[in-house]
Amino acid sequence: MLYDITVTQYSKMLENLSRILEKAAQYAEAKKFNIDVLLNSRLAPDQFNLIRQIQIACDTAKFGAARICGKEAPSHPDTETSLAELQARIKTVQDYLASFKPEDFAGAEVRHVSQPRWEGKYLTGTEFVIQHSLPNIYFHITTAYSILRHNGVDVGKKDFLGNMPLK
Repeated sequence: MLYDITVTQYSKMLENLSRILEKAAQYAEAKKFNIDVLLNSRLAPDQFNLIRQIQIACDTAKFGAARICGKEAPSHPDTETSLAELQARIKTVQDYLASFKPEDFAGAEVRHVSQPRWEGKYLTGTEFVIQHSLPNIYFHITTAYSILRHNGVDVGKKDFLGNMPLK
């Protein structure tokens, strides 16, 4: 179960984010302004800009899967400044997620998961996914979506949700 609600969902949401960013690039081109305006936009003065929202969404996905499986995640130095670099980061994380198999998640439900800022406290793997990781990735992708929508990019709920396996 944890494989499906982490790897599958993280990958899907990163794909949706990538497509939303493509729409942002098309919008900037059509309106004849530099995409950097959008990449550096934020909704509030004390909020991270779009670049940082994307970086954190990627980190949430890779660390979410790695931590509950007891693996090391790849390092990203957070130096992206262009749309192409951000798209490459998303792709790198998607490729990393594709390396996971359901069997990697054996015992993940009860594994103790912590982070440095939690000062020795932990959550079980299930608690980590449900209480921290999934809400965190949704928060940052929603914020990225909202920054773009606020700036006029024609995105809607279907862009956020992406393709669904309708029967």
